[in-house]
Amino acid sequence: MLKIVLIIALVGSVYPQDDKDLDSVIESIFGKPSSTEAPFINVKKPSTIVPPVNKQDTENQPCQTEDGKEGRCLRYFLCNSNNTAIDDGVGIIDIRVQADQCSSYLDVCCNVPDVRPPDNPITPKPPKIRESCGWRNPEGIGFKTIGDVDGESKFGEFPWMVAILKIEAVNEASPDSQKLNVYVGGGSLIHPSVVLTTAHTVAAVPSLKVRAGEWDTQTSKEIYPFQDRDVDSIVIHKDYNHVKKNLFYDIALLFLSSPMDTNIPNVGLACLPPPRLVTPGGVRCFASGWGKDKFGKEGRYQVILKKLQLPVVERQQCQKQLRNTRLGPFFQLHSSFMCAGGEEGVDTCKGDGGSPLVCPIENEQGRYVQTGMVAWGIGCGENGTPGVYVDVANLRDWIDDKIIGKGLDTKVYTY
Repeated sequence: MLKIVLIIALVGSVYPQDDKDLDSVIESIFGKPSSTEAPFINVKKPSTIVPPVNKQDTENQPCQTEDGKEGRCLRYFLCNSNNTAIDDGVGIIDIRVQADQCSSYLDVCCNVPDVRPPDNPITPKPPKIRESCGWRNPEGIGFKTIGDVDGESKFGEFPWMVAILKIEAVNEASPDSQKLNVYVGGGSLIHPSVVLTTAHTVAAVPSLKVRAGEWDTQTSKEIYPFQDRDVDSIVIHKDYNHVKKNLFYDIALLFLSSPMDTNIPNVGLACLPPPRLVTPGGVRCFASGWGKDKFGKEGRYQVILKKLQLPVVERQQCQKQLRNTRLGPFFQLHSSFMCAGGEEGVDTCKGDGGSPLVCPIENEQGRYVQTGMVAWGIGCGENGTPGVYVDVANLRDWIDDKIIGKGLDTKVYTY
């Protein structure tokens, strides 16, 4: 079984004109690593988040049911016989099972008399729609999953999680070429019209859109759809320091062309911490993303959104541990960063650049606040070295200022 890994994949390089990756950036600051230290991530190209164009879909194709009758391959919520597994109107889906006759684990071979029309799907038990921010869905929504033994999240578990995509032509020389949605990093929905992410993820990308409600990037068969919005404008912190290549103030806001609909259960808002709130060391938080499954060119991006639980590391302790790496004994952790992870034997370099780190809100079970954003790391925690995250609390005033400047309400992400 593969290790649970959501690598800090800093795709969408800060310096695309030189085709540099984070390894090159950090190496230019701190020198080359020793031969005994784990490598940085070496990512030259992002991954495509849409299925291959020639992928055949077997939906509505003939199949044979277990009792030998004629059937059709259908989405699980269009078949009455899939309404018997649990008591809230939806089946149990094994994400590791590839059916012999139907291509997708979200398809079932349905008896023809049990086929439901597309406009009358099985209606799951209505989930509770919360108007406030930060509510996680630990059991998922719309259907139950089994087989999620490699860190896969449940569908809709982190409703604030978004995928940031760039629009790229298959053939750049042809104006009529097919367009692909190419994944460049993660972010969080903090307002129906605003996404929070890292500057390095979006600074050099000319045309972006955001996808909310995504889960399995290779299918659109979930009972609740994802939502895509174009990015109307990008605001990057004025002190984001790409010239000196140190990634200080690595924060950006994406303002969307139209708001996301947060009245459906798989799309919701993240809460943000009060200004300068310090999360104590040892608090266990969740990182999520579609990151790579291992370091280097052999790594592959994940299909289903992954999650990892890891502890916050107190600032002085983190700086001490980072000084034991190739960063050296004089390394100073900048105030725009915080740390998490570093547990022995646990791969803590998780998630894509910009993806959220969320921590539990005290005395509110199931509710979380976004403490950090995946930024960078040395190695992968095997030697007790934490990962480095953008400190959202220390930049909360900046976020509020930009949100208010657009005439939007900051109360939506305040708990």
